[in-house]
Amino acid sequence: MENSANCTLLLDELKQNCHVLSDFIPFRASQVPNKTALRQFNRAEDKWEDFSYLWLKDNIHRWQKALVATGLKRGDRVGILLGNSVKAVLIDQATLADALTPVPMHAIDTPKSSAYLLSDSGARCFVTNKLDRWEAIERTGIPLTDLKTVVLTEDTTPEKTSSDIEILGLDDWLARGDALDNSVLPEGPKPNDLATIVYTSGTTGNPKGVMLSHANIVSNVVDSASTIANDVLRPDFQLLSFLPLSHTFERTAGYYLPLGLALTVTFTRSIALLGDDLKIVRPHMLISVPRIYERVYSKISETVRKSSPISRFLFNACIEAGWRNHCRANKMDVPFSWAAPFDSIVGPLLRKKIAPKVLGAFGGRLDLAIAGGAALSAPVAKLFCGLGMHIVQGYGMTECSPVISVNTKSLNDPRTVGEPIPEVQLRLDPETKEIQVRSPSVMQGYWHRPEETAQIIRDGWLCTGDVGELDKNNQLRIRGRIKEIIVTSTGEKVPPVDLENALENDPLFTQVCVIGEDRPYITFLSVVDEKEWEELAKRYDVDPKDPEAYKKPVVRAAIMRRAKVAAAGFPHYALPRNVVISQEPWSVENGLLTPTLKIKRGPLCKKFAQEIEAMYAIHNK
Repeated sequence: MENSANCTLLLDELKQNCHVLSDFIPFRASQVPNKTALRQFNRAEDKWEDFSYLWLKDNIHRWQKALVATGLKRGDRVGILLGNSVKAVLIDQATLADALTPVPMHAIDTPKSSAYLLSDSGARCFVTNKLDRWEAIERTGIPLTDLKTVVLTEDTTPEKTSSDIEILGLDDWLARGDALDNSVLPEGPKPNDLATIVYTSGTTGNPKGVMLSHANIVSNVVDSASTIANDVLRPDFQLLSFLPLSHTFERTAGYYLPLGLALTVTFTRSIALLGDDLKIVRPHMLISVPRIYERVYSKISETVRKSSPISRFLFNACIEAGWRNHCRANKMDVPFSWAAPFDSIVGPLLRKKIAPKVLGAFGGRLDLAIAGGAALSAPVAKLFCGLGMHIVQGYGMTECSPVISVNTKSLNDPRTVGEPIPEVQLRLDPETKEIQVRSPSVMQGYWHRPEETAQIIRDGWLCTGDVGELDKNNQLRIRGRIKEIIVTSTGEKVPPVDLENALENDPLFTQVCVIGEDRPYITFLSVVDEKEWEELAKRYDVDPKDPEAYKKPVVRAAIMRRAKVAAAGFPHYALPRNVVISQEPWSVENGLLTPTLKIKRGPLCKKFAQEIEAMYAIHNK
């Protein structure tokens, strides 16, 4: 009851006192000045550091004055290319408070992509960490005619530069602002002022700049918080942040929302150390894309597969009983089983024995795990829900700030993405079943793209491009993309994402891209798990390091048998008939994944064009 009352109070305070994003931290600093707002690891001193709400407020003022000294005017764009960090928050908040427009950029994006965003947004100031990163952007040759100042957060001011753009180390830049008093601070933003330009991931073509106002994002923060707050809030609440702050999902749900509610956000040291940081921080809430949960699932599945028969039996019995109990509690059909009458007794006993060992990978006190950005596969949801972990799916898009709907602990059907959050109106097109949304959080439009804005916002409704349906509990189910359907040359239609998720349930296939548009049958590209591949290669006496090893008939046959087992739930025409194996992971760095870890189909098909043609060459002969 106490937590519930605290939730209501925090939300009411947020609604009444915070109308723009730059209100959040000053308001909470006035209430809980010494509470830790942010936490990050200091590599130089080899320790974790805490930063209070009051410290943030005072230092935001300092960064505000530095922006004023830079000569920026209301509405000017500021490019921000930093990893998740306190400095990234300081520059974002200072920019917002000065009524400027931050343009968040992915910290590991390519120089060419970063240059495009700076050019397209017309950024006048650019904040990044290292001189060599700026120089790589400059070498792309993309004209940056509006850019006047570059600020380096981890390097000093260089003695010489090759351009007319002023380059300053952080200390020198801040010193200019320190020479000014607080009277220079400009009037703050209004609710309808532009709060940010967030560029979409862009699986094909150049990304578009989504214009979001303060009112857009604040509305989404409040509505999202009112939906999930009662599930997670407690005085010692910890959220571990690792998704890039350039992504609207993390920006709204993992940054603005917790700070608006006076909670604590800890930034992970790196994705490579995420597993260790989960055990150190022991978060109560985690926001992630499905890929992270799928990786944990694959490791669990591999461990179980190699365990003793009795251990496998007990584990599977735990999952099945736990899943049936989850179905009962969440208004879902309960799968038939002779063991079902004993679930209420057997399920908790098995969970008590098995779940802590497995869920310890998340720190041991995770109350709510939110998955968004892509669909969470059914086996993954079943495993974690069966173990008693509250993993819920949300749905949204950048153009809607981004949350549209989300499941909760009290009603969590993993086949759905929950009910629309408050203030979100949702309808389905009568013919196409396209999901259309009207809400205060819908964007102002695309930056300098009025025609494309008019195509996606029609009569006040945002046309998502996603196909959905509402179930009896008014929960939304995503059925795919209007345009993201593979149509083979035989006229068969195959949803690639669903098939990719199914194939990735086999631990051999860590990344999958399904091929088949205008082709006679389905094939796929895949990155294989190193250990699984070594075991398979050893079984058939081939060198696992040989990039051609998978082409040996006996090896290929074994791979395809596993693929067909994983895809057994699909119609015969959707079963893949060939594969190209890659031992090099697809990543954001090599341009094959978006910042939210979605595959880029176009670049993948281009990179493996010869191999794809070879897969179909036999059919064409």
